[in-house]
Amino acid sequence: MTRAVHDSATDVLLPWPDLDRGHGAWPEGVRTHVWDGVTPDSEPDAETLARVGLWVMPYAVPDAVRLLPALPNLKAVQSLSAGVEKLLPLLPPGVDLHNGRGLHDASTAEHALGLILAAQRDLPQWAADQTAGRWEPHFTRSLADARVTIVGYGSIGAALEQRLLACEAQVTRVARRARPEQDVHSVSELPELLRTTDIVVLVLPETPETEGLLGAKELAALPDGALVVNVGRGRTLDTGALLAETARGRLRAALDVTDPEPLPAGHPLRHAAGVLITPHVGGGSAAFRPRAERLIVEQVRRFAAGLPLLNAFPRD
Repeated sequence: MTRAVHDSATDVLLPWPDLDRGHGAWPEGVRTHVWDGVTPDSEPDAETLARVGLWVMPYAVPDAVRLLPALPNLKAVQSLSAGVEKLLPLLPPGVDLHNGRGLHDASTAEHALGLILAAQRDLPQWAADQTAGRWEPHFTRSLADARVTIVGYGSIGAALEQRLLACEAQVTRVARRARPEQDVHSVSELPELLRTTDIVVLVLPETPETEGLLGAKELAALPDGALVVNVGRGRTLDTGALLAETARGRLRAALDVTDPEPLPAGHPLRHAAGVLITPHVGGGSAAFRPRAERLIVEQVRRFAAGLPLLNAFPRD
């Protein structure tokens, strides 16, 4: 359980100022400080940092972890990202980690749906035609009646499923372990499931078990013309194997995450036929900030009261 505010590490370090203005006053005894991770000379002094017990990390600031050594009495870290596997081993012993589960569900599901619709309805081609002044209509694929397999069926996968069903797609759920009561298949069934999949969507964290999960064997199982979508982590998809399939025009892809990332300007993926890429922006919509603020405020209040924080991420 996180310690209450009467303990030595009572202060809270936040990424945004004035959250109390929109969400009510902070509990008595709570002192908040702000560090956004990017503004020069904004880091609190050493005496202040020594009092910080709860740190809400800035979102999308990869090197924010550099502050960890300056927080000697830290008790808990709140990340605003859902995937925190790489952060976990960097935390000192005794520091609890809490992730941003739920904050990105709507945004990421929305973005995944947008990628799918753009690829199925040839929107990149229509945009190119507009720029070039062409008017060359043709029939396209559809999302309606398409067979979509979601690999990594958690809260984001469930949010995506709602949107896919509204578009009249057929959805198959896949997770690490089978959950028959929820009609969720095991990842071990994936090679067989992919044989009848029109669109496969990866919504996976990066772990030793998921790295390269969709590789040459799995891609080869997909039917000709299938669409590969990745909105999880880039290394869960074998880039070389994907390039081999797209180079001969057999598969298509719509990617919000890549391996490597950021994707170099001259990388073959950028020029591969039938590949649509966005720069890891799936979770960064207007829907994120209000949800993140509500979580932060709730966590600060729980920290002040000595209550367990939400979204605890296991260390094992």
